[in-house]
Amino acid sequence: MLKNIWLYSLKCYLKVGLFFYFKEVKVVGKAQVPTKESLLVLGNHQSALIDPLLLAVTFKQYAHYLTRAGVFQKKWVRAILNSVNMLPVYRIRDGWSNISNNNPVFEACTALLNKKQTIVIFPEGSHSLARTVRPLSKGFTRIILDTLERHSDTDLYIQPVGFNYQDAVSFPDSASIYFGKPIRVKPLLTSDVFENTALLKDLIQNELQQLTTHVPSGNYEETILTLEELKTDYLHPQEVNACVESQFKRCGKPKKDVSLLSKLLKPLVYLNLCLPILFWRYLVKPKIKEPEFVATFRYAVSMILIPLWLLGIGCLVFLFFGTNPALVYITISVLLMLGYVKA
Repeated sequence: MLKNIWLYSLKCYLKVGLFFYFKEVKVVGKAQVPTKESLLVLGNHQSALIDPLLLAVTFKQYAHYLTRAGVFQKKWVRAILNSVNMLPVYRIRDGWSNISNNNPVFEACTALLNKKQTIVIFPEGSHSLARTVRPLSKGFTRIILDTLERHSDTDLYIQPVGFNYQDAVSFPDSASIYFGKPIRVKPLLTSDVFENTALLKDLIQNELQQLTTHVPSGNYEETILTLEELKTDYLHPQEVNACVESQFKRCGKPKKDVSLLSKLLKPLVYLNLCLPILFWRYLVKPKIKEPEFVATFRYAVSMILIPLWLLGIGCLVFLFFGTNPALVYITISVLLMLGYVKA
């Protein structure tokens, strides 16, 4: 009961934060996602923790997320991650000696799926801003096959999902989440484990390539450069993929330019939030080594510092000028941020 209250409260807080962070979050195909079945969600992985956060606020059910084990090293971080249903998973790059630590995690996953829970995995095994679906690891196939071997009565579904970002490093950004058709696993499988593993990997690889922008590795840089010159709207992956496949002869509408209102409000927002922005720009951002983490840390800093900053300034206004001016300041600050992000 207490955990559900904690998860619901956190979900609401994160949802508000993402609303202020993104200009637009487009969700396609959500209605077909099973909510009361054993569900393994498989998605491409571009933007570190932003990907699972978007899923968390989009899903009706509370899911369990397989997360790289490296972030569980500190005790206090591990406690927080465990409280939000995150499970550590070790990769080959973490050392062969650690791979066996995945056994109890995979066993926990099979038990959860048998109880009609939802598990989220990013089968590429790492994050990357590259606009392509990378080769998938076979860990998710082991979870599927182990679940059906140990619990043959489990009616397991796979839910492919594609994440698309206009520019994951910039702010404000826009995103789209495309849910594919849920796939019932049992009718697909044969008695051959190796054949099943290959089949599942190929199936999900193909599904993800339809749900997000997939630029083949050949001439990748040249293709991306051309797409940028065309001001491609990456929120519509089918159109982008069709554009690439047609050698840029069948391309959709270009993305919209930054609005005049947003440009006018930007200096006002930056002036009002000068200290949090300076803290981010000069103390946090320079220490980020992987660009995939820029959005994650920007979002985290914003969620912590901006409310504290506005509350602090609001309290000062209250002390010197009274309640109404303080409320007016808070209201105007919120409207300025919304106008800058959403315009």
